[in-house]
Amino acid sequence: MSRLLAGLAALCLWSGAAQAATLTVKAGADAQERLQTALLDAKPGDVVAIGPGRFELTDGLSLDVDGVTVRGAGQGKTVLSFAGQQGAGEGLLITSDRVTVRDLSVQNTKGDGIKSKGSDQISFLNLTVEWTGGPKESNGAYGVYPVTSTNVLIDRVTVRGASDAGIYVGQSRNIVVKNSRAEFNVAGIEIENSIGADVHDNVTTRNTAGILVFDLPDLPQQGGRSTRLFRNRIVENDTPNFAPKGNIVASVPVGTGVMLMANRDVHVFDNEISGNQSSGVVVVGYTREIKDPKYEPLPRDIVVRNNRFGRNGWDPRFPGGAEIMKALGGGPLPPVVWDAATRFTRAGQTVEQAINVRLLDGPVLKLNLPHVQGLAQARPEVLPRVDGAPIPEPKPIVLPPEQARLAP
Repeated sequence: MSRLLAGLAALCLWSGAAQAATLTVKAGADAQERLQTALLDAKPGDVVAIGPGRFELTDGLSLDVDGVTVRGAGQGKTVLSFAGQQGAGEGLLITSDRVTVRDLSVQNTKGDGIKSKGSDQISFLNLTVEWTGGPKESNGAYGVYPVTSTNVLIDRVTVRGASDAGIYVGQSRNIVVKNSRAEFNVAGIEIENSIGADVHDNVTTRNTAGILVFDLPDLPQQGGRSTRLFRNRIVENDTPNFAPKGNIVASVPVGTGVMLMANRDVHVFDNEISGNQSSGVVVVGYTREIKDPKYEPLPRDIVVRNNRFGRNGWDPRFPGGAEIMKALGGGPLPPVVWDAATRFTRAGQTVEQAINVRLLDGPVLKLNLPHVQGLAQARPEVLPRVDGAPIPEPKPIVLPPEQARLAP
């Protein structure tokens, strides 16, 4: 019986593979209708092949079929232009599993560039998402944007001009972001409220901030943790902050290399961090009012080690930065800044929390804040390093085999 069942399963797999098709869409008139129709008609295993040329689109596209590959002719060869987009939504919204989007460019979406929501095994390969008019508040918030997704792969992606984060992964699990480039965004790469991420071999430059790892309140998934940032080049992030007012990233100072806020078990190592005027690495708590009874606003179990720091912190733009630099005798700030807060207020109650960090790349500017919101009461001191209790490094992220085998 078991052999019979196995044979039937194999027959079903072969039959599904045999029925897989390539749906080709060429540039030209009615591109919007023809491309969306192909995405609607696709079956699991199909390829939607978008030919070379410029596709002038007037509305967002959507895909909700599992197991589909959306493939262009190459970055800069297949260009999906949303300059005439009438709505304010995404360029492409994916709500299905085992989807790969690759080898194309997306330009000038009114909202986010390419977004996946609730997807498993979502892969973004060889993509460019950009707003060609340069950094503007009116640009879409995110370039590549997987949210509430699992098994996320982002490889050889370039994003320019996002008014929030170029590459943004939110409320997701099991994530790899590699070999990518983010420039002229507010945040180059942001990992937010996510669990298990490897971010490596990327370049973040000419953003307001290079890489952010945040955990925020009032979201369905909290407790962001277990992120490794390594072998990245985080250099010359000098673009003035152009995020819309009220956004959390609107408060990120220009010239921030790495900012770790309210997250846990983050390891930053073997990166090149240079040319960031406010700071190289900042480790801080969440400073806004907290009503969420479960939210933990202080960073915990942070390791910063074996990074290569160039010139950073010569013109700090965070509140009180210039005064702190003057109090320390002038000159650039140390490469690592830690607020060292151990108290916060949540729902009107003051909470004391034990904090363990290992900031081994010194010197370290320890602000000694009595409260996470008490920057005016900082008692800054410079330490050679902060060597806390041992903190095990998170295990490398392992993606499903069929996803890990995708060639870039």
